Amino acid sequence: MREVAASMSDAVAVVTGGNRGIGSEIGRQLARLGMQVVLTSRDAAKGEAACRRIGEEAGADVARLTTFKLEVTSADDIKALAAHIAAKFGRLDVLVNNAGIQIDPKGSRALGADLQIYRDTFETNVLAPLALIQALLPLMKKNGRIVNVSSGLGQLSEMSSGTPAYRMSKTALNALTRIVAAEVRGSNILVNAMSPGWVKSDMGGPYAPRTLEQGADTAVWLATLPDGGPSGGFFYERAPITW
Repeated sequence: MREVAASMSDAVAVVTGGNRGIGSEIGRQLARLGMQVVLTSRDAAKGEAACRRIGEEAGADVARLTTFKLEVTSADDIKALAAHIAAKFGRLDVLVNNAGIQIDPKGSRALGADLQIYRDTFETNVLAPLALIQALLPLMKKNGRIVNVSSGLGQLSEMSSGTPAYRMSKTALNALTRIVAAEVRGSNILVNAMSPGWVKSDMGGPYAPRTLEQGADTAVWLATLPDGGPSGGFFYERAPITW
């Protein structure tokens, strides 16, 4: 089992988009470390099924895995989630903003793309993480970890054409990471972004070279950083990468 900060071994974690793919795997790994994990899902039944499956796979107490119905673009749902966490746990230690969409049509180019694609993508991939941080940060009480699941496609240093809305949204998510990290500097809240790489998932497809376990590893590492760890960084395979 990975080495984890003692203060994190009984932590409370929220993972958005946690019923499948990388989010589900992040939840599984955090549960194995002894955390109380709340997996959010747009579909309550799928979230409950994921909790049962992860409990079995992780050898974790299923009671430590719960789900909460959350549409990340819904202000009411986010408010309800914050109230639920406050009432049930009284605090939050880890927030993993994993939920995201990639809806650029195949062959999409920036100069010809429908602007509504950009609006919908930014709503889910940028504004939803911001709204969740605004709502849940007070529950961290100056001690916590925020992990934004980004993408290498959002790196300005490697920027190219294709999937423009998705690329731009991940670049904006990286900027949000830097801004929030700067605003909470001086507390023990560490805020970082990570790229899982090209992973076999519903989004990545069957030909991706990386497993879910590999894709989730850096997010879990960032979620369990010891006090004084890095903040405001962008990571892949536990190493800093260029913005």
